[in-house]
Amino acid sequence: MMNVKVLRTCVLVTNLVAAAASRATAASCKEMASLRLPNTTITLAESVSTGAFRPERPFDEVPGLVPGYDRLPAFCRVAGTVRPTKDSEIKFEVWMPLTGWNGNFQAVGNGVWSGRIWHPFMARALALGYATANTDTGHEGPGMDGSFALGHPEKVIDYAHRAVHEMTVKSKLIIAAFYGRGPRLSYWNGCSSGGRQG
Repeated sequence: MMNVKVLRTCVLVTNLVAAAASRATAASCKEMASLRLPNTTITLAESVSTGAFRPERPFDEVPGLVPGYDRLPAFCRVAGTVRPTKDSEIKFEVWMPLTGWNGNFQAVGNGVWSGRIWHPFMARALALGYATANTDTGHEGPGMDGSFALGHPEKVIDYAHRAVHEMTVKSKLIIAAFYGRGPRLSYWNGCSSGGRQG
């Protein structure tokens, strides 16, 4: 009986020490603004209160989609721009729960030609406890407009695969800096263009 109590106490102390050590190496959301990553500028790092997120413009790519922003937990929102070539401008966002992180990362895909961050899809992942990310695939514009590609071969490469790769690599670095450790597991969730991206 005594050995069981000692073992439970040792496990509890070990877990508390590990949690404290992890938090000691983690950073605050505000500190993410000064994070230095290759070819990347962090453009936003802010804590968003429970249910307070409102996008800069409404999401109209999927008619009838109800984003459910008012039910989101508090999170750290980090936005950045990656410029791997002279003609690249890949925007991305990473959302990380302030509490209740499930320890995993879920990147989400886009639809058609994309051209913007797909916040509603990030909201679903965040609500389930994931750290999540999405990219505009390297250009801005309506989902049904592919004119960004004309005369811009680097933007075609960004759209084809580089934007998702850059978003994923940078997001995992941001997650590790914020939580003091990287995700245990990483997932991709997408259909339409998100299926192609996957």
